Amino acid sequence: MYSPGDESALAHILDLDAEVLASQLAEVIDWVGQHAEGTPLTIADVGAGTGTGSFALARRFPTATIVALDISPAMLDHLQTAALRQGLTERMRTVQGDLDAAWPAVGPLDLAWASSSLHHFAEVDRVLRDIFAALTPGGLFVAVEMDSFPRVLPHDLGFGRPGLEDRIQDAIAHAGWNSSPNWSPHLSAAGFGLLEERSFAAELNPAPESTGRYAHAFLTRIRAGLTHQLAADDLAALDRLLLVDGPDSVLRRDDLSVRGSRTAWAARRP
Repeated sequence: MYSPGDESALAHILDLDAEVLASQLAEVIDWVGQHAEGTPLTIADVGAGTGTGSFALARRFPTATIVALDISPAMLDHLQTAALRQGLTERMRTVQGDLDAAWPAVGPLDLAWASSSLHHFAEVDRVLRDIFAALTPGGLFVAVEMDSFPRVLPHDLGFGRPGLEDRIQDAIAHAGWNSSPNWSPHLSAAGFGLLEERSFAAELNPAPESTGRYAHAFLTRIRAGLTHQLAADDLAALDRLLLVDGPDSVLRRDDLSVRGSRTAWAARRP
């Protein structure tokens, strides 16, 4: 469970991720629309966070009611504020609860979406069975996971050892952050019929305007979380990148790009 300050920082990163990688999300949502049968009336965002998926689905399916499920009251408060700003409060319902403890009474659903959330559940196979039971016959379930955290830095920063981001990614993988299995056999075991598994790659160069802020927020979290996993010279390089007023700050660099991919699974309840 995140502390309140930690949740605020995470919400900031999630919002920036949605802003920087908006084109990738739009591609995934369009793909969801291709697999949806008819017009879904009720959609659940499982592990909604700040509502990136909720709002994208609301725009794609303008007559649907969106049910945002999350364990964090702070995240749902953030989502409700954003819904008010976007004029979506009448179509957005938030439900707070621990899905590892029990599935809430939110069905029947025509579509369920879980982006970067399935791997957080302690009993994911039971949660998948709950989602299956909540969907109407023919209902669609879509899971999305990051293949790895997006990359933003050039290989050679102009200081320190080249390849800092490679070593950061190796440390993240070793720590098991955001790791997830192939969900296909889990979906089949829950009763779903797998429709498609697809990778969505993003390579944005030049980078979107907010990439510097995204990099600063994400690398700040990396600096705190991997202090004991990275070498002293790499930590020093990170400090130079994170110094807000420094000449090498990610907030000032013009050589950032965004590279990353996500895998999505579309499955249907027979």
